[in-house]
Order: sequence, then structure tokens, then C-alpha cells
Amino acid sequence: MEKRILLIVSGGIAAYKSLELVRLLRADGFAARAVMTQSAHEFVTPLSLSTLTEDHVYSDLFDLKDEREIGHIQLSRQADLLVVCPATANILAKMANGIADDLATTLLLATDKPVLAVPAMNMRMWGHAATRRNVAQLEADGIHIMQPDEGAMACGEWGPGRLPDPAAILGEIRRLLGTGATPQRIGMPPLITEEKHPLAGKHVLVTAGPTHEPIDPVRYIANRSSGKQGFAIAAAAARAGARVTLVAGPVDLPTPQGVTRIDVVTAREMLSATENALPADVGIMVAAVADWRVAEEAGQKIKKDGSGAPAPLPLTENPDILATIAISANRPTLLVGFAAETENVIAHAQAKLARKGCDIIVANDVSGALGESVMGGERNRVHIVTADTVESWDDLPKEDVAQRLVDHIIDRLSGQA
Repeated sequence: MEKRILLIVSGGIAAYKSLELVRLLRADGFAARAVMTQSAHEFVTPLSLSTLTEDHVYSDLFDLKDEREIGHIQLSRQADLLVVCPATANILAKMANGIADDLATTLLLATDKPVLAVPAMNMRMWGHAATRRNVAQLEADGIHIMQPDEGAMACGEWGPGRLPDPAAILGEIRRLLGTGATPQRIGMPPLITEEKHPLAGKHVLVTAGPTHEPIDPVRYIANRSSGKQGFAIAAAAARAGARVTLVAGPVDLPTPQGVTRIDVVTAREMLSATENALPADVGIMVAAVADWRVAEEAGQKIKKDGSGAPAPLPLTENPDILATIAISANRPTLLVGFAAETENVIAHAQAKLARKGCDIIVANDVSGALGESVMGGERNRVHIVTADTVESWDDLPKEDVAQRLVDHIIDRLSGQA
């Protein structure tokens, strides 16, 4: 029996891609029926969708013929999967807050079937704290959120927020409705087995990458961190079933599947985003945060004055994110810090563990040529330092380090249960 998709098209510039998605769905053997919000009519026509679905396109909650049979209830329950594509910031906000002020949102509130939302919006809207809260709430409610792609926007900006390719969306639909897939219901947590996903029901918060501390409009203080280790850890935690929030400094890396990403630039922005993402069961502070920033950023590019003397750059200390989170009222149950050292690696890590108030320090040597291969490279050699033990791991690809660390965290949480 063919699977039935109810496609909800909301009003974003990416709405035109819903036509290609319908074509792919029909070619793959799915039955597709479409619902459009009023704003979606500004981007695609009901006639186009009706032609491709070979069905009536629904828009009006107060269509008397349909409502005589409580049509919005029937529409919402006759499908095997509801797909919101594109999912604008507006419709995500309505879904997260249970608002039902048109046909599309009423269907979403009335359904007992799984829902996939495919966000598409400007990168700043996607990264806004309100959108991050709404996405986190929807994921907690059991809504499947497909991460947007990164790339050029219709507005001319570049970043995360592009609608994924329709073929990729079709692949996600196949996955959700494939053999052995277990449907999820609105208002219920994801039905994930503990055996295969030991972090199911846990919120893992990861920071990654460097911070950039501006000196003037052209220059900034930074370091060589690539963010690769933190992104690999976020991906491993998501594979283990966790709800993962990744607070990322300025790096050019794709968002891991199933991870909610918040982009920041400075240390103060990273602290604010990290605190706003709490509470969390596990905090893994991987980011290489700049210790210092200039006391006052210059409004214009600083010029040489010909004297040969360097321009004065008064510095002030940045907030200590790890230490701040360690004393927070929302401190994660398990707090992991990272330490990049150039000498006396284990001794400095042990001192940092005591000073910062965390549970584990992951230390690595970034001196000389070894440091160049770690910061920006593909491999890492770390020491896992706790109050009682030091465990040194062999040189490994960063993905393997990430998986071993997540396994270590799972064992630690199991011991606390």
C-alpha cells in the first residue's frame, strides 16, 4: 500500500522547491496531498501543486464542504507523515507554541501522525535565540527537524538556512517511513531504544571552534582552532540519541545531522549562547576561547603613525566560560572541559580540573609541529583527566576520539544512575 504524505507549504522563497519535492515523491510511489498557507500563495500557485499532486490543494480552514465532515481532522489523520516544507521561522514559532490560527497550523495541532519540519530562512533568523528555543521545544515534542543546508541566500548572505535539496528531503522521508521505522507522535518524546541510543532523552551541550575578538573593523585576536573535534563530538552524541546543541565559533564546517547549531563570534557571545542553552545533562566545552580581548574596539582601521612604535592595545580578560558554567544554577550533571597545552600537559590539566570545577578535562599537546597537526588537522592524541585517574589515548582520527569520549561519558552517566 502506498504511503501518504500531507505536504504543508508555508510562505518562504524556497516554496518553489516544494514542486520538485512533490514530483520526486510521486515518482517514488508516494501519494501526496498539499496544504498551503496564505503567504505561500505569494511564491507558488495552487494550480501548480494541484497539477503535480493530482488532487485538490487546501488552504481555507472555513471551507464549508470540508468542515461539515470536520475536514481538518480528516486531513491530518489520513496521512502517514506530515511534511512542513519549507518551514519558515513563523510556522515553527506557531508549532512550538500550539497556535492554530489557520488550516496548516490547525492540522499540525490536530494530528496524531509523525511530523517532519524542513526549515528554510535567513541565516540570522535561523540563529536567533527565539528560533533556537522553538526548534528545541519542537524536538522535545517529538517533531523531526531536518537541518538546513549552508550556502548562498536569496538575500545575498551566506550561511546556514538554505532548504536542503529535494532529493535529500525525499531521503529523510524514506528514512522516517522505511521498513522498521517507528512513528513518533506530537507531544511524545522520540521513541528510541536505549540499547541503540544510550543518550536518548539527554540534552548534550557542546562548544566548538575559536572565538574572534575584534581589534578594529579589519583585525581580530584568534587562534588556530578549526572546530573539527567539537563538531565530531556533537555528531557522535547525536548518533547516540542525544538532543545536541552546538554553540560554534566562526568556522566553515557543515552542521552534523540531528544537531541544533548556534553560531557566535566572540567569547562573550559564546558565553551568552551557552547559558541560554542550559539546562543540559552533559556539557562538553571544546571551544578554544580567546583569553583576552581589546578593552575597546577601534571604530576605524588602526594605521601606522610612522614612528615604528606599535599601536597601544590595552587588553582585558574574557569571561571564563567553563568556570562560569561550573558554578551555574543550571550546571550540567557532567561537565567536560578541554585543555590545549604546550608543556607539562597532564600537570596543567590536573590544575585546571581543580580550578575550573568540572568533572573531566580532556588535555592535548599543541606544542610545535604536533600542535599544528592537532589544531586544524584531522587527528588528536588526548589524555582523559579526572580527580582520580589519568587515561592516555593513542593518536587517533578526531572522529574516533569523539566516539571514544562519548562512550566514556555514557559509561560515566551509567555509573551515576
